[in-house]
Amino acid sequence: MKIQAFAVMVLALGTAVSGNAQAPASKVGIINIQAAIISTKDGQKAAADLEAKFGPKRKEMEAKQAEINSLRDQLQKGQNTMSEEAKQKLVREIDSKTKAFNRAAEDAQAELEQEQQKIFNQLGQRMLAVLDKYAKDNSYALILDVSQQPNPVMFAANGIDVTQEVIKLYDANSSGPASSNTSTSTPSTAPAAPPKPAGAQPKPAGAK
Repeated sequence: MKIQAFAVMVLALGTAVSGNAQAPASKVGIINIQAAIISTKDGQKAAADLEAKFGPKRKEMEAKQAEINSLRDQLQKGQNTMSEEAKQKLVREIDSKTKAFNRAAEDAQAELEQEQQKIFNQLGQRMLAVLDKYAKDNSYALILDVSQQPNPVMFAANGIDVTQEVIKLYDANSSGPASSNTSTSTPSTAPAAPPKPAGAQPKPAGAK
């Protein structure tokens, strides 16, 4: 499943993990924390849970957007045939529906981002604990998170990416989904965001 655009999610975790293993910590590695979290079994379940909750809302918003676009097409096609009164009435209807759509879209977007952040914070804490153990057990002195932007890593040798190993360790030690009102795992795919707020409505012919 693809990670949808609406879903650009940021995880606030430390970018380095120091190793205090019995053997001297000497190795350096990299990890894509975001990819690791959304690729875990918990992450995939959370993505499905979020889609189940917000999918219907997204479809509702898409239907409203389509209605507004239809009214705009109607106004454009009727520029030379509709009366000025009819055009002004249609403009007011478009304006009213657009404002309502924008408010609803912004509310839905904010709610989705809040739920995503809650899940990422919960699963991120688990992932950080797994990463800490992995680093200590394997004598890593430093592990950098390359999912951060801008990415501080300009070059990385083959074989130092520990993302897949940490995902396996996470899944092997997972006790189940995180507790959340919405879902309890991490997204391997995030639900698409609600449609973006509609733009300004077209003006009737002759309007300045």
